[in-house]
Amino acid sequence: MTTAAMHVARTGLDAQSSRMRVIANNLANVNTTGFKRDRAAFETMTYQAIRAPGANSSADDKYAIGLSLGTGVAMMGTAKIDTQGTLNTTGNSLDLAIEGNGFFQILMPDGRTGYTRDGNFNLSAEGKIVTNDGMPVQPEITVPEGAQSIAIGADGTVTAQVAGSTDVQTLGQIETARFINPAGLEPIGNNMLVESPASGTPQAGAANLDGRGAIRQGSLETSNVNVVEELVDMIETQRAYEVNSKMISATDEMLRYVNQQL
Repeated sequence: MTTAAMHVARTGLDAQSSRMRVIANNLANVNTTGFKRDRAAFETMTYQAIRAPGANSSADDKYAIGLSLGTGVAMMGTAKIDTQGTLNTTGNSLDLAIEGNGFFQILMPDGRTGYTRDGNFNLSAEGKIVTNDGMPVQPEITVPEGAQSIAIGADGTVTAQVAGSTDVQTLGQIETARFINPAGLEPIGNNMLVESPASGTPQAGAANLDGRGAIRQGSLETSNVNVVEELVDMIETQRAYEVNSKMISATDEMLRYVNQQL
């Protein structure tokens, strides 16, 4: 008897431990604006082929099935579940949500463009529309001092009534970006994602056009985490972890028996 079963069970422990970490992160971000839950993906590891299917079993016959022993499981990645979160009305004119596909574009301090579904924006000291961290929305839009009745249309057009004028002035347009494979975006924290080779290039432009969702002013998108589903997954993961742990104990007892009796 070998320790192969122990190795297989150990890979199961590692995989379930990683899945539990994914679930914990989902639950921790249940109230994070625009958060998209992660799903752990697994794959079988290399099989040890003892006998190939179709090999000769005798001079005239062949085996109908082969004999292959698995070597365990590995976590191959995490995928973002890009379903729409609920839109909660806040009444704040700078709170924005995207209803449909797309991301807000943010200029990060290192010069890269970040992408986010978190539309909890504010005004900087210079009047620019920025994130809570002070990073400006792209394209940059500056609201004049004393501007009133800021309105943002479904296509991202920003208008306001400027002090001293009775006319409504167009200040700019907030563009959004969509990706062929949004699940391939790389998360970097702070509700921010960046482009990766897997995501494809951004297709930026006016909201509510060419597959990009509409912007809803005065609303924020909630996390799409379903607490009940996550708790069910957590229990399932815990049970799978316990079973793999028992497999190691059972294999250890079998090896101990062999050593004592033979």
